[in-house]
Amino acid sequence: MTSVVWPQDPLAQPVPLPFFVYGTLRPGEVNHDLFLRGRTVAEEPASLPDAALYDGPGYPFAVHCPGSAVVGELITAAPGAYGELLAALDRLEEYEGPGRPGNVYDRIARQALRLDGTPVRAWVYLASPLLARDLRETGTEIPGGDWLER
Repeated sequence: MTSVVWPQDPLAQPVPLPFFVYGTLRPGEVNHDLFLRGRTVAEEPASLPDAALYDGPGYPFAVHCPGSAVVGELITAAPGAYGELLAALDRLEEYEGPGRPGNVYDRIARQALRLDGTPVRAWVYLASPLLARDLRETGTEIPGGDWLER
């Protein structure tokens, strides 16, 4: 699995990357308008290789899973909106920082694929390790990895 891209200075912001979203942040879903409207310059269909999607309490969880893929969108923040968007998404996803025990999701830099197969490094929120373990053991996987087709 790819590690998070963090600068040497622990107080510095992470490298600005697009976001790969796969659940309630996708166009037409409840959190899209609340968090993304007016903060993006591009939203394009994409997939996340080596990940599976699990059903959650009204929202999904992506989990590292070789050979599977999750369907979603690549979201590029509008100029000047990146820091605000990153902070808002971290709060939404209950991400407190690398390796924090209270994380529901971990923000990880991974390769997503555009529809034409072009790889793009992007931030994605994956289920935290303990949650991911539980989902693999007892969770309900969403066939085809597409939240909108559940």
